[in-house]
Amino acid sequence: MPHQRYRDVFDRVPVPAVERTWPANRITEAPLWVPVDLRDGNQALPEPMDPARKRRFFEMLVRIGYKEIEVGYPSASQTDFDFVRMLANSDLVPDDVTVSVFTPARRDLIERTFEAIEGLDRVIVHMYTATAPVWRDVVLRSGRDELRDMIRTAAQDVLRCADGREGVRFEFSPEVFNQTEPEFAIEVCDSVTELWQAGPGRPVIVNLPATVEVATPNVYADQIEHMHRHLARREHVILSVHPHNDRGTGVACAELAVLAGAQRVEGCLFGNGERTGNVDLVTLALNLYAQGVDPMIDFSGIDAVRGTVEHCNRIGIHERHPYVGEYVHTAFSGTHQDAIRKGFQRHAESAARAGVPERQAPWEVPYLPIDPKDIGRDYEAVIRVNSQSGKGGIAHVMQSEHQLDLPRGLQRDFSRVVQRHTDETGTEADAATLWELFAAEYLAPGAVGLEEWSIEHGPDGDRLCATLEVDGEPAAHEVIADGAVSALVRMLAEHGRDVQIVNLVQQSVGTGDRARAATYLEHRMGTTTRWAVGIDDSVIAASLAAVLGAANSATIAR
Repeated sequence: MPHQRYRDVFDRVPVPAVERTWPANRITEAPLWVPVDLRDGNQALPEPMDPARKRRFFEMLVRIGYKEIEVGYPSASQTDFDFVRMLANSDLVPDDVTVSVFTPARRDLIERTFEAIEGLDRVIVHMYTATAPVWRDVVLRSGRDELRDMIRTAAQDVLRCADGREGVRFEFSPEVFNQTEPEFAIEVCDSVTELWQAGPGRPVIVNLPATVEVATPNVYADQIEHMHRHLARREHVILSVHPHNDRGTGVACAELAVLAGAQRVEGCLFGNGERTGNVDLVTLALNLYAQGVDPMIDFSGIDAVRGTVEHCNRIGIHERHPYVGEYVHTAFSGTHQDAIRKGFQRHAESAARAGVPERQAPWEVPYLPIDPKDIGRDYEAVIRVNSQSGKGGIAHVMQSEHQLDLPRGLQRDFSRVVQRHTDETGTEADAATLWELFAAEYLAPGAVGLEEWSIEHGPDGDRLCATLEVDGEPAAHEVIADGAVSALVRMLAEHGRDVQIVNLVQQSVGTGDRARAATYLEHRMGTTTRWAVGIDDSVIAASLAAVLGAANSATIAR
């Protein structure tokens, strides 16, 4: 591949030499999140949103807690203009929410933008122009002096159109900031904040986009820290970033930028946007959440958020997308499943010892950075079974979905059954399939059955009266023994069905009126052992069923 055609970022633009403080910093509170889905994300859609989809998206953003929302580019299309007018003429914008509108640094488009926002009480006018050398040379065809004058003239037009209106604030983006000379970026930003009179009670937003990612995230952090240290009127500037994801590191760029002094992050839910997209605000927020920091946005119903975004964007979200993808909380690997299962058990035990509900107990479960239930997911899909799965994962599904706590030996035995099925079919075995395999292997009737029985407890032992059906022939028996299980074993021996019990485990299945009993019986067959299972409403009936299962298993083996 002709790699020599491309230049390193350090050959494209001077990167400031910074005595870095950001590597030692920590993020202890969420920045101000600003979703740009209705503008930047909308421009990137094959089918831009119609007013109904825009409204649905906006109402969802408000509902989950965003306080600044970029709602459109009103000078770019009649649809965007009409949507902003609809917001201005309705009560859809709560008192604690500020909307933002986007405009190029051009007089007629600025004036059109102010027409759109007439009547809005709280609005940010976001003016931009590209400042990087390649854009100056190829797109704008102007030098620094011409561009500087153009920006100042446009900033004056913004100020004139605002005409001192209360509730109107200003934002400036030197587009492609990350490929702009540092001293020129500072110069144009300082010129704008001076003209717009950034001061107490009227801060100006300076937004620094990584419009096209061209460097590792540490370089962007250095650029942001340089601006953070050298911008004039810094205490009256809200330093904002707008990373894109061309290198796949938009999230890292945003996180490092916040460490470097950024106070505000623009992006899209689930990373929508031109080319590879804008930075993903959902991932950023939940990354903080996973570190114990309040993200200030409510993603407790993340599947509903996903549904709205997919409906409005008409673009699906990948199965492996962080936090929201179908498989992101799912383990197929046997070793991972075993660790997660043990983690769930330890978590439940820790919560019980602390006397708190499991949903409030500190979360430390292997392979799961956050509790899926915190974002509205259940545990059904945490462990799924395929040919790569092990006994621990199968046992987890049997316990969580069917309330059967299989003994370790039975786990190994059943895993071989499941492995055979998944190898033969090449498909996943869901909870219903596992039950079918389990029932066929351990609960199916055989040549020996029990038609009717009764038990009486006496001083000499338990009297079991039963009618066995052996190979279709009924046979009545009455045996006194040390328990119903021993009595049935003696009855079966009379018909040449010897059951050598190695281990017997009883378990209550379910709770309340729906509680049932399960008996897991390990029995010897030659030099090895096998398992049989009985499930019934009573403990005795479940145990007798397990003994019959062992007898039938031995018969089949013969």
